[in-house]
Amino acid sequence: MAGMAATFSVSSASPILSRPSPLSSLSFSSKSFILPMRSFNRGPLSHRFPRIMAFSSNDIKVGSNIEVDGAPWRVIEFLHVKPGKGAAFVRTKMRNYLTGNTVEKTFRAGSTISEAAIYKETKQFTYKDGAQFVFMDLTTYEETRVNESQIGEKSKWLKEGMDCNLLLWNDRLFDVEIPITVKLTVVNVDPGLKGDTAQGGGTKPATLDTGAVVFVPLFINIGDEVLVDTRTGQYMNRA
Repeated sequence: MAGMAATFSVSSASPILSRPSPLSSLSFSSKSFILPMRSFNRGPLSHRFPRIMAFSSNDIKVGSNIEVDGAPWRVIEFLHVKPGKGAAFVRTKMRNYLTGNTVEKTFRAGSTISEAAIYKETKQFTYKDGAQFVFMDLTTYEETRVNESQIGEKSKWLKEGMDCNLLLWNDRLFDVEIPITVKLTVVNVDPGLKGDTAQGGGTKPATLDTGAVVFVPLFINIGDEVLVDTRTGQYMNRA
């Protein structure tokens, strides 16, 4: 556009931090769902969550975690704009960590922005208790309970002993990250036919040991272990 010059920058760096702690090293909802945890002496909160840092809007990049209007946001697009007249600014597209909403917001170039302190803790899924999934810190044996409704569709891929990342902001758990690839066992499927091979075409539904149903090649049988992409729910290959 005449009279304006723009530069576009992209970075894949992610500022999500793995919290250094003596205890242990994931659809979003706007509702808090912190549930009672087993009591442990975890130390002062100020030691567990460092002071939120401020940085300039000129430092915004894809993946930046910023705090705006009392909520944590992740920058998914940005554009530095320097008009022919007037002050320079940064145009962004941001996703709210808590609600999943995406908005566009403009910041004056050089303005101060607070960083959102997003942390993740790796914990192991140990068992399901009614409508709750129980995750354990393998160092302290502290249990964290998360409602099935908050995990959503991800719950069908959870298997006991699986390591997951619990994402937190201001000591508030808001999401659970599961592995991208999981190995599960086929517990129910129509038997394969003679001559079926990995190169053959066609698929059939198979029930896995977590209860999930995926379409697998015709040669897959009960007892086979398969790899599944949890992002798409699709069969990848036989384990």
